[in-house]
Amino acid sequence: MTFIKKPFRKTGDGAVAAEASSYIDLAELALEEEGIALGEPVEHLVRVAEIYRYEDIGDLTTHVYNGTILLVDFSAIGNDELAVKRVTSEMKNCARDCGGDVAVVAKNLLMATPSGIKIDRNKIKGAY
Repeated sequence: MTFIKKPFRKTGDGAVAAEASSYIDLAELALEEEGIALGEPVEHLVRVAEIYRYEDIGDLTTHVYNGTILLVDFSAIGNDELAVKRVTSEMKNCARDCGGDVAVVAKNLLMATPSGIKIDRNKIKGAY
């Protein structure tokens, strides 16, 4: 009769503890460009960016002009109303120039899309 090693064991006080070997370290997984690495053709790529100052916007708009869907986290400049207005204005100009769309999708999250991709402003809500 063979014994199966159980991933959980009882401690002296009755609590259940898991063994360290049963955990997966998510930081070690290389999932970022898995589809690209396999050679599969990619029509559109979604990138997530953080902006810390207005001067960073030039690098971000380049991605949209090149056909990338961009999610911009501007929480670092969220307290500076003038910088937020300048960033949103620049992203609107970028979307208008390339025929795309731009929308604020969360409190400090902006989405910009290239030509041919529109953003639906209606939220999908689950059942209560």
